[in-house]
Amino acid sequence: MTDEKDLEERASARSQRPQSKAFREFIAANWEEDTSPLPPRAESAAYAAARRAAISAQFPGERLVIPAGELKVRSNDTDYRFRPHSAFAHLTGLGTDQEPDAVLVMEPAEGGHVSTLYFRPAAGKDTEEFFADARYGELWVGVRPTLAQMSAVTGLPTAHSDELADAVAKDAGQIQIRVVPQADAAISALVERVRSEVGAQAKDADAGFAEALSELRLIKDAWEIQQMRDAVDATREGFDELIRSLPRATEHPRGERVLEGAFGARAREEGNGLGYDTIAASGNHANTLHWIGNDGAVQPGDLVLVDAGVEVESLYTADITRTIPVDGAFSEPQKRVYQAVLDACEASLARAAEIGPDGERALFRDIHAAAMEVIAARLEEWGMLPVTAAESLQPEGQYHRRWMVHGTSHHLGIDVHDCAQAREKLYLGARLEPGMCFTIEPGLYFRRDDLAVPEEMRGIGVRIEDDVIVTETGAERISEDIPRTIEAVEAWVQGLLS
Repeated sequence: MTDEKDLEERASARSQRPQSKAFREFIAANWEEDTSPLPPRAESAAYAAARRAAISAQFPGERLVIPAGELKVRSNDTDYRFRPHSAFAHLTGLGTDQEPDAVLVMEPAEGGHVSTLYFRPAAGKDTEEFFADARYGELWVGVRPTLAQMSAVTGLPTAHSDELADAVAKDAGQIQIRVVPQADAAISALVERVRSEVGAQAKDADAGFAEALSELRLIKDAWEIQQMRDAVDATREGFDELIRSLPRATEHPRGERVLEGAFGARAREEGNGLGYDTIAASGNHANTLHWIGNDGAVQPGDLVLVDAGVEVESLYTADITRTIPVDGAFSEPQKRVYQAVLDACEASLARAAEIGPDGERALFRDIHAAAMEVIAARLEEWGMLPVTAAESLQPEGQYHRRWMVHGTSHHLGIDVHDCAQAREKLYLGARLEPGMCFTIEPGLYFRRDDLAVPEEMRGIGVRIEDDVIVTETGAERISEDIPRTIEAVEAWVQGLLS
């Protein structure tokens, strides 16, 4: 069973210890002392403190354990780039300035909780860890923060991770302990061992904790909304770069990879990287919803469906889809399909913006319903439904779902599918509230081998996806500046390729 021993082993993982004492003494000597002032408090710190206060109020008198997570092995001795658990990032305000194996512990106290951030701080240059530890050593992974520096940035008390096990086990028989499940196997095992020693059973409690942390993100604060705007702006730049690469893509046998690479390069330049794997689906590939192989050709005359988002340094991500004519102009059948999807988008946004005379807003699920009304009506008009649009929209019908099988909206934020563990009544069944951030992304997918589709529309796949924030007066499409109408998309492509 994983326990404190595993935590200790992490500290010495992949250690490279030279045998010569003289070498160790030599490499530890003659380093300049760091006299730089402490870093300033992060702008996110005050917002993170408010989030901790909100979760504290839901679990009075309980010890709450929120791990950042550990490094994940990609292959053999190579790790994936570290990205902290979203709950940890949300409650600490740390984005890319994070530490693998860090843990936030919220200890119950009078009036709420006292939070402490446990992590392994930078070692002195006179220690073996500095030069010999491939996991934590500064010569291997770069300059790492001290306890004081991390405290200055976050506004949190900090402590060495060596003290974590005792902090988790303190008064264990007298206090409920909750840990974010599946965030860090070693930390979960540590908590479980402590519980087992006192006969506590808390798996359901952990699930409830994860649920609450997910629901905490349903309403974005002002700082989060700005991160979303920044992510959308960076994503627009990525799309511009992708369009500029279209001529090269048409000359490459795996042109979709050219498009993917162009966007990805800009995502790394302007942000932390991709918020999720880019979909660059040309022609019939657009009708595979999760097409991430991106190994197909990009042909003139085809549409290319690009679903992509930049994750900024704070770890918030945009999620945008545009369907782009490779040679800068839509054909008439392509226009017909595209306009139907665009009309569905507009209907969804209008529903999201509605405020009744009594101030009542739409339900989250109403956004999808509005899009489906348009989609079903257009399919009926084209003679593709075996029943009327009204009949197809009934629960026992749903024939239109053959060509639009996914939902129209999902919450968006620090996860591309944010708040995914929230209860149904607070997600699909919830009334819209100011601060909610979500996508609107209807589509139509007409596979080349689908004989129920008019021949001239077979092989066409269209999705249009925008990012929306609910405001006090309605709903704002924060991706408004990324072209989306037929005329605007054509001008966008032609302008960048001229």
